[in-house]
Amino acid sequence: MRFASHRDIARALERALRRADVPVAFSAGFSPHPKVSYTGAAPTGVASEAEYLELTLAQEREPARVGTDIDAAMPDGIDIIEVVEARVPGLAERLQASVWRVELDGVGTDEAERAVGAYLAAETVEVERMTKKGHRRFDTRPAVVGIDVCRDPGRAPREQDTTYAILRMVVRHTTPAVRPDDVLTGLRHVADLAPQSPVTVTRLAQGPLNEATGAIADPLAVDRNDSGPADDAEERGDSAPQPSAPMTGPR
Repeated sequence: MRFASHRDIARALERALRRADVPVAFSAGFSPHPKVSYTGAAPTGVASEAEYLELTLAQEREPARVGTDIDAAMPDGIDIIEVVEARVPGLAERLQASVWRVELDGVGTDEAERAVGAYLAAETVEVERMTKKGHRRFDTRPAVVGIDVCRDPGRAPREQDTTYAILRMVVRHTTPAVRPDDVLTGLRHVADLAPQSPVTVTRLAQGPLNEATGAIADPLAVDRNDSGPADDAEERGDSAPQPSAPMTGPR
């Protein structure tokens, strides 16, 4: 599923909506299409445990039933984790940053920590990438809130002699988007960090960013909680993960 594109996922969802007989609303006009809004989709080649979309229904239906019906109709490898009723607008604005897990084969933890230290100490780390607007050069450093190196990745017995490191990055959503591979390119520029094989990247979370602590909160908490935005914001702050804390194993 890492190599399924965003378009592949969208087509799979539309087929699942038809199979599950979900009363999705359609746009008006000459060519109607389902009212499904995606935001912050993960790049092709990257796995994710935290993708979000907004779905407009033509009829009222229990969110739990919608989730169960769609999940049963989706292909293996794509799971509907939760469906909530949208109570507060602006989901896209809540997805301010992402937490990424990056596995580097052939890179030791000491080498990874030296590279991360050099990257975080740099004021600017520019990289070049082809974007929709053509070849662009941009600074990746302002988007990176923090990078932790896992000292104990919890290896299986057969992997004890394998050299690899695990990074956990918290990256702001910016324009142009700074992706994990852009950060890895920056690590190569500032510290000559070059994994021996393609890296494995997984998005673990995305949501509101606490600039003071670097924590990523639950973007659906305000929809799930009837107590109101003020009370809910406090709850998100208490329960949110602390990405700047040292890692003790895979997450």
